[in-house]
Amino acid sequence: MVRTPGGPDAIELVNVPVPSPGPGEVRVRVEAATVNPVDLQTRSGMYHELGWISSPEVGLGWDVVGVIDAVGEGVDGFAGGERVAALVDGVDRGPGACAEAIIVNAADLAQVPAGLDEVLAATIPLNALTARQALALLGAPNGRHLLVTGAGGAVGGYACELAVRLGFRVTGLARSSDEAFVAGTGASFIDTLPTSSTFDAALDAAAIGPEVLPSIVDDGHYVGVIPPAVPEAFRGIKSEAVMVAPDGSGLAQLLFDAANGHITPRVHATLPLEEAVTAHRLLEAGNVRGRIVLTP
Repeated sequence: MVRTPGGPDAIELVNVPVPSPGPGEVRVRVEAATVNPVDLQTRSGMYHELGWISSPEVGLGWDVVGVIDAVGEGVDGFAGGERVAALVDGVDRGPGACAEAIIVNAADLAQVPAGLDEVLAATIPLNALTARQALALLGAPNGRHLLVTGAGGAVGGYACELAVRLGFRVTGLARSSDEAFVAGTGASFIDTLPTSSTFDAALDAAAIGPEVLPSIVDDGHYVGVIPPAVPEAFRGIKSEAVMVAPDGSGLAQLLFDAANGHITPRVHATLPLEEAVTAHRLLEAGNVRGRIVLTP
């Protein structure tokens, strides 16, 4: 939890009462939660400065995997003892996924397939749902050539795999050290943006912004991942950004895809929750491929 924004040392481990689920909610005993760039931004005070946060105590963690241990009134389809995953969205809130227990809307839950362990499953909700929902904004492939920036990263890697399966012709922009991974997704690889209009559309997972637009053809399509930073388009290019939202059924499909080898969860490191400060320092230092997962 963060009370005073700042560096990694701003993270506090606090004791709070065990929450009880209300109507339509379940309580999940957390087995795994991840650290994402949005957590670093929240901790540092970015969203406080934007006026998006008014809570005096702000929780961290968007990805949760755990076991249901209490079910609220009116919940159908889920029962105690089931392993589930969910996206816990928003920045102006109390305890997040980085906790021992959390309350989740039942509609946001997905069962974790038996063949997928909790640590791998925890890498999927935020990043894979972002990729899936960004691709939905692009619409049907229709033979289009899609550029995915940040193709070696968490969102970009999932986006490449999902886009190839959908039928896009995909090129991934990434560091040269990520070439083998990008090729393994089924995408072509580049490490430099072209200087001419080459792609019908771009999914800008690396949040490069305006520099991507010259690579897109007239009347093409740009989809970013940071809504406040959508570049001003020109030449008829449609420019928009995904605002990721919980989606239980979509997450269930992504977990199935991971369990069956269609998308590739990647874990950089697994640390105990008590080492959340270390996890933030690792991610802030950069050169992280795959998610850092915290386990209570």
